Amino acid sequence: MYHLKICTHFAAAHNLINYDGDCENLHGHNWKVEVTVRAKELDESGLGIDFKILKARTKELLATLDHKYLNDLPPFKETSPSSENIGRYLFEALEETLNTDNVQVECVNVWESDNACASYSRD
Repeated sequence: MYHLKICTHFAAAHNLINYDGDCENLHGHNWKVEVTVRAKELDESGLGIDFKILKARTKELLATLDHKYLNDLPPFKETSPSSENIGRYLFEALEETLNTDNVQVECVNVWESDNACASYSRD
């Protein structure tokens, strides 16, 4: 099994719902996002998936979040835009565009600071 990872980022504002603390107030982050996929086999070029494709699909998705107020976006209208929920949203959206018989999204890590990260994967 091959594992490929890209790192990228986006900036956005949010506030946590049903949270008793400062993060219930409007605030923002410069989120770092790591996307890991696994590939069973390599193609004739020796690639599991072209990094160019992985980066482009992730960039397209993150463009819908970048410099936005996340609570106003459809995925977070009823769900608190926590790092955990952002990770799940990104994972599920990337599965729709990246998954094949050979390539599967394995994990999405969402860093809201240098010291705090939430991960989402399927068991």
